[in-house]
Amino acid sequence: MLESLEKMLAKGVDNALLRFGLGKGYLDLGDYPRAAEHLQRCVEFDPKYSAAWKLLGKAHEGHADHAGARRAWEQGLAAAQAHGDKQAEKEMAVFLKRLARQHPDS
Repeated sequence: MLESLEKMLAKGVDNALLRFGLGKGYLDLGDYPRAAEHLQRCVEFDPKYSAAWKLLGKAHEGHADHAGARRAWEQGLAAAQAHGDKQAEKEMAVFLKRLARQHPDS
């Protein structure tokens, strides 16, 4: 699946959904920097994409960028609240609380 998404990107197709797919795929593989790169582009395309903010935070957390994770989840929380995405809102609130407990300095 990732290979076909990468081919689409190479052909000039570039949008939030494609970047979300690439970001999630790389996150699932544990390639956190590459996942973060694609998810960052995704939220640049669509700042209201709360699921992308959630995964962007996870990608940052995966490569120990705790401040980046906090920023992503805070922005994602605001996006989720603005659009009534209660599930994403709850999840990111929990992630932020856990991050604050584990890394109070970030």
